[in-house]
Amino acid sequence: MSKNLLNVFLADDDSDDRTFFSDALREIPIQTTISEFNNGVDLMASLLSNTAEKPDVIFLDLKMPMMDGFECLADIRDLEKYADTPVIIYSTSYHPKEITRLNEMGASLYLQKPSSYNQLKTLLHKCLRYVNDSEKNEKEFVISI
Repeated sequence: MSKNLLNVFLADDDSDDRTFFSDALREIPIQTTISEFNNGVDLMASLLSNTAEKPDVIFLDLKMPMMDGFECLADIRDLEKYADTPVIIYSTSYHPKEITRLNEMGASLYLQKPSSYNQLKTLLHKCLRYVNDSEKNEKEFVISI
């Protein structure tokens, strides 16, 4: 089922990366709202809150203080309410063993942070098309140019 407005959550401790992401998200042809979190603890607090609107997709950085992306992913997947919510790992690192582990833990996609703004727009559009595709036909786990 395709939605007109996607509710996007982004957890990333780097404020420049959050700004870069938000700006790129506004320029792609999919309407979104975004909630930003600078660590995994705040993300989880929002997800556990009964007042927060449920996200349609969560972008999750791996290397964050207090609670890293691995811990967040495990906790998110333990919550029945978010069992089907796509969680896209959004990280600068690219280690095949970590990527395999994240796939096994239930991450939906792995997006390595690109260095180019235009590449980011292209990759975000590709990720959100996947989220909007009710059939989830796309088989690749790592999203890249």
